Amino acid sequence: MNWLWITLLIFIVLFTWLRLDFVAGQKKQRREATRHDQITRHSDVSFLGNGDEFFEALFADLNQAEHHIHLLFYIFKEDHIGQKALKILEDKAKEGVTVRLLVDRFGCKLSRKTIKQLKKNGVRFAFSHPVSFPYIFFTLNRRNHRKLVIVDGRVGYIGGFNVGDEYLGRDPKFGPWRDFHLRLVGDGVQDLQEQFLEDWQTAKQKFVKEEELYPYLRKGPHPLRILPTDGSYLEETFISLIGQAKESITIGTPYYIPGKPLQQALIETARRGVDIRLILPKKGDHPFVKEAAFPYFKDLLEAGIHVYQYYRGFFHAKAIVIDTQMADVGTANFDKRSFHINHEINCLLYDESMVKVVLDELEHDIYISQRMTLESWESRPLIQRGKEKFATLISGLL
Repeated sequence: MNWLWITLLIFIVLFTWLRLDFVAGQKKQRREATRHDQITRHSDVSFLGNGDEFFEALFADLNQAEHHIHLLFYIFKEDHIGQKALKILEDKAKEGVTVRLLVDRFGCKLSRKTIKQLKKNGVRFAFSHPVSFPYIFFTLNRRNHRKLVIVDGRVGYIGGFNVGDEYLGRDPKFGPWRDFHLRLVGDGVQDLQEQFLEDWQTAKQKFVKEEELYPYLRKGPHPLRILPTDGSYLEETFISLIGQAKESITIGTPYYIPGKPLQQALIETARRGVDIRLILPKKGDHPFVKEAAFPYFKDLLEAGIHVYQYYRGFFHAKAIVIDTQMADVGTANFDKRSFHINHEINCLLYDESMVKVVLDELEHDIYISQRMTLESWESRPLIQRGKEKFATLISGLL
C-alpha cells in the first residue's frame, strides 16, 4: 500500500506545482502587459474570405518584395502550400531581400532539416515565446497566436489564416475552411510592423531599427485601429464594445469559452433588447473545446440570443459586428485562452462599407448554419454531458 500513498503524494505535489506555476506566471504576464491605445489609421483594406483568395494575394505580394518580408504565424506546415511559401521566402532571401519568419513553437510543423535549410538560404528564423524559467508550465502554455505579414513596410496582413493545406479546404476531416483575413495597404501597416518587431525581440532576436522598415505611407479610405493584446485587456475591450450596442451584435468565433464576465455582458445586453447572433462551427477541431462551450448555451438561449452552428466545413473566422457601425476582425477567439494567456492582434474597422462587407459575410454563414434551440440543447446525449463536465474543469487551457 505504501506505493499507492507515494504515487498519490507525487501526484498532489506535481498538481500543486503546476497550479502555482501557472497562476504566478499569469500574474507576471498581466503585470508586464501593455495596454495598447492605438490611434486611428486610414488604410486601404481588402477583405479575404477563403484560402484561395488569401494565398493568391499573399504570394503575389511576397514575390514583389524589394526590401523586407516579415511573417508571424501560429501554425506553419510543411505541406503543399507551405512548401510553396517556403520556396518564395528562400528565393527572395537569395535575391537580397531581408526575410524574417517567426513561428509559434507549438504550432510550427517544420522539420529541423527544413529550418536549417531556410537559415542556410538566408531566411532569419525564430520561435516566438520560448519556454522560460521560473514559470515553465505557464510559458509552455502561452501561445503567440498572431498572424501577421508585412511586405516592405507598405502592405500588411492580419486575420485568421495560418499556412497549411487545410486552410485551402484540402483536409477531408474538416472540408471547406471558412476564415476571415484583411489585407492593408498604406497607413496602418506601421502598427503591424511595430508589433512584429516587438515580438521578434521578445523571441530573443536582435533588436531591429531601420528607417527603411517605416516608409512614408499614404492614407486610404478606411478608418481603423490595430489592437494588440498580451493576455490582458481584451476581455475588457470586448465587454465595452458589447455595452455600446444599441440594436444588434453578430459574433463569429470557432471557440466559445468566454468566462462569466463576458457571458453576463452578452445576456444583459440581450435583455435590454439588442439582437445578438452567435456563429460557431458544428464540428470541433480540438479535443473538448466544443464540449466546453455547451454549458454556456442554455443561458444564452434563454436570454433570446440566437446560436447558429456552421456545418459546411469548419468555421474558423473571428469577427464581431456592432450595430453595423464597427467590425472587428483578427486572431482572438471568444475564449479564456485568448483573453488571459495568448498574445493576439485584432483590427477594428469603422468604415461603413467595410463593416457591411464583414456583416454580409456573416449573414451568408448564418444562412448555411443550423440554428440551435433550447430543445435540441436539452436533448444532447448523456455521454456528451459527461465530456462537458470534464471540459469545464480544463476550460482555461483549451
